[in-house]
Amino acid sequence: MSGSTLGDKSNYLKEAASEPYNIWSMVLFLSAAAYTQDWIPLAAGVAVEAAYLTVIPATTFYRRLVERRASRRNQQFRRQQREEMVRTFEPRDREMVEFLRFQKNKIYENYLKFTQLRDLPVSIQVLDVMWEQFVDLLDIYRRRKNHLRSINRQSIQNQILQTQRSMPQADAATRILMERNLEILQRRLQTFDEIEKSVRRVEAELQAIENKFSLINDQVVTMNSLGGVGALDLNFDELLNNIEVTKQVLEETSPVLTGLNAMESTNNPEQFQPAPQMRRRQYE
Repeated sequence: MSGSTLGDKSNYLKEAASEPYNIWSMVLFLSAAAYTQDWIPLAAGVAVEAAYLTVIPATTFYRRLVERRASRRNQQFRRQQREEMVRTFEPRDREMVEFLRFQKNKIYENYLKFTQLRDLPVSIQVLDVMWEQFVDLLDIYRRRKNHLRSINRQSIQNQILQTQRSMPQADAATRILMERNLEILQRRLQTFDEIEKSVRRVEAELQAIENKFSLINDQVVTMNSLGGVGALDLNFDELLNNIEVTKQVLEETSPVLTGLNAMESTNNPEQFQPAPQMRRRQYE
């Protein structure tokens, strides 16, 4: 039997043992034994508890119940973590997140108002997932953007030019070392460009999510009855798939970014000064 199976079985047993009705039943058996001054209620309680812990945790129904509870706890924990993360954002980033939350709630409110439904359909509640994805991507974006700002790209280019100019005058042994250094510098520059490209990709995803919310909001506001629901663009599959691909790309470049920043901090301590003609982006 595998370790994961043993762990799952142990979790089911713990859950079953901690159920309120199980605890109260044991209290009743103990109370009966104490009141009657007889061991029979206590023995009966032990027998019932043994049968209960043998049968109930093994049932499919109870295991699904435990898994649903665990899923709800995990979702609540992630929700709390995300809210705490939002509080660490800079004011401008926080404003973006809160506006998107406000827009989402207004979409829900108007949808129920115009359709006169009691509950929101699952298809439109995907906006909750999209909002969470927006927050997660924005956190990645701001951290990576700040990370890149701490790296002096111009300094790397200057070192490459200086090394290339010095190589012809160097002796053979020194030239070998300079060639190795030049290769490292070129790789650093290439890696920097790849990371910068990933940041632009995240920026595009953030804009796509914002525009999707605005589109649905416009469609809901102009919807005048339940019959207009079919006109809503509630297809999020492509956007969610693109987000997953983007996250995978970010995970692949994350170790590279960390290494690049470490090398830059060691070899080039001078502070980075961005070029004044650099184009300002929306999320900058």
